[in-house]
Amino acid sequence: MKAMSAPASIQLSPVADAPSSSCVPLGEILYQCKISGGGASGEGDAGRASVSAFFDGYHRFSSVAALLALPFSAAVLASEAAAPSSSALRAVAARLRAVFAASGFPPSPFFALLEAKLSQTVVTFALALPFALTFLLLAKATVAAMLRDDDGDHPAARRRKLDALPPCGAVLRAYPALVATHLLNAFLVLSVNAAVFSLLLLAFGAADLLGAGTWTTAALSAGGAVAYSLAVGVATVVCNLAVVVAAMERGRAGHGAVLRACVLVRGRVSTALAVALPTNLGMAAAEALFQLRVVARRRSAGGRLEPAVAGEAFSIAYIHAICVVLEIIVSCMFYRSCRRREADELRELEPEEKGEFQA
Repeated sequence: MKAMSAPASIQLSPVADAPSSSCVPLGEILYQCKISGGGASGEGDAGRASVSAFFDGYHRFSSVAALLALPFSAAVLASEAAAPSSSALRAVAARLRAVFAASGFPPSPFFALLEAKLSQTVVTFALALPFALTFLLLAKATVAAMLRDDDGDHPAARRRKLDALPPCGAVLRAYPALVATHLLNAFLVLSVNAAVFSLLLLAFGAADLLGAGTWTTAALSAGGAVAYSLAVGVATVVCNLAVVVAAMERGRAGHGAVLRACVLVRGRVSTALAVALPTNLGMAAAEALFQLRVVARRRSAGGRLEPAVAGEAFSIAYIHAICVVLEIIVSCMFYRSCRRREADELRELEPEEKGEFQA
């Protein structure tokens, strides 16, 4: 039986060979800050490691955000701004409305909101897909090459990697695997949406056959909203981790990367959702700020884009790009924590297997 671990305590280990008059970088301080003992959550470990890596390589990661993630962020923001007035959005919304009506979904505010958000998501995804397949995946390959754990957990080796951008050859070698995995992820997200809608159709059909009232329909709508959010959230986490697996592990792409991501995230779904939440909230806040500060002001000015508004739009797009890079870093750090947990489990199994062989 294992003894109970001591309460968690924060320890600051000194930086080796650092002069007393020099300033220690914030990323170094965060890396040296360790949680000893039990009780440290996986999400806290991944979050601290992500912040540490971001500050250690801030100039490199900001360059990735400016050169690679910024075009993708600008495409996403521009697509969301242009979607409400596009004919494609009206066509997709009409098609979804017809599908919902033919499937027997009752008219409710929940399904009206779901139809509007799904239509906007489909149009935005289609318009931004060329930028996602190029700039976004190149940004993911670059960040993954900077954070690849080839030299172990030694902090000096990790900081040397963050001192410069990775070679173009390393990024280009990983790029085809990322493209294949990204396209498969799009199909998987579409399949998850179809599966959830099928289950909702069965639930509402059964309620209709049993003669359920308005209260039951409202409860089913609320439960369906929660189930849909959880299913899409888990699918998104697995897909993001699969892209990181394709970038980190050579020879894994497509379904192999997705299966590997499912194995790594097993038992840590809640941690993965909690880790991914802050960066996704940051991107959502940047998109809402763009609608409020740029789209609304351009509409009130009669369609003219003033220089001040254009500068503000560029700043918001850069904030969105920083959030995109942070999301990639968080996914890479969560992948590394899953790998460490997997290695620890294998080490714990080795003595038991040796004992069985000796017996």
